[in-house]
Amino acid sequence: MEKQRLLIISIIVLVATALGLAQSFFIVDETEQAIVVQMGKPVCVITTPGLRTKKPFVQRVVRFDNRMLEYNPSVIEISTKDNKNIEIDSYFQWRIADPLKFLESVGSESQAQSRLDDIIHAELRAQLGLRDLSDVITNDRQAMMEKVTEASRKKVQSYGIEILDIRIKRSDLPPEDEKRAFERMQEEKQMEARRYRSEGEEEALKIRAQADREKKIILADAYKKAQKIRGEGEAKAMKIYADAYNQNPDFYSFVRTLDAYRKTLKENTIFLFSEDNEFLKYLKGSHGKQKPIRK
Repeated sequence: MEKQRLLIISIIVLVATALGLAQSFFIVDETEQAIVVQMGKPVCVITTPGLRTKKPFVQRVVRFDNRMLEYNPSVIEISTKDNKNIEIDSYFQWRIADPLKFLESVGSESQAQSRLDDIIHAELRAQLGLRDLSDVITNDRQAMMEKVTEASRKKVQSYGIEILDIRIKRSDLPPEDEKRAFERMQEEKQMEARRYRSEGEEEALKIRAQADREKKIILADAYKKAQKIRGEGEAKAMKIYADAYNQNPDFYSFVRTLDAYRKTLKENTIFLFSEDNEFLKYLKGSHGKQKPIRK
């Protein structure tokens, strides 16, 4: 009986010793950071991996992730400066920079995400409230998100949290506003297109008017040059005629009369002349009789 009692006591001592040893040692993984807590108060902060010791049964270990964490909050509806509602679907990346502050202020990742949710959404509302919808969708998003990130980062430092990045994944109009916004944007684009067409037609009229003026100027210059050339040609022709007449008046009269015959005495044309008409002098025979005209 005594032996059994001693055996039981020995087993209890061994089990207690094993439990004490198990409670005295713990391992911090490379992805973790830990805080040793005694009676609800932190006594040691561990930020490097390895085997560590603690007082068994009176101390416990609180572990936090030391990697970059990502959180996707719920979609929120925000009103912009021009009183347009927009649905924002965002995400942010963060890490626990000071585990002691983190433990004392928020205590857990779920509580931290809830706190970050409130802070970041408040900054998004503040920044979007300063901008029109078109700026949020197109031009000004990068600058806006930098301001949201910087302002949020300052506010969460007291929680031992570091915000690494904040981004908008998607921004949409609420379903009830989407159709009206689309119709309004379509009308604005149509007005812009009409303005461009009007400006184009006005510019085309200017170009056509300028082209017409240039055309008239070119034609006038061409007509002036043509008249000048024609006048010079006629003057030369008159000089040639005059020179030819002065050299042999009878021959010149003969040639000019033949040319007149060719132009006037056409086939199926009837002329009535007197026999002594000067125009027919070269058509008469040696006795002054008119020769028949061959057709």
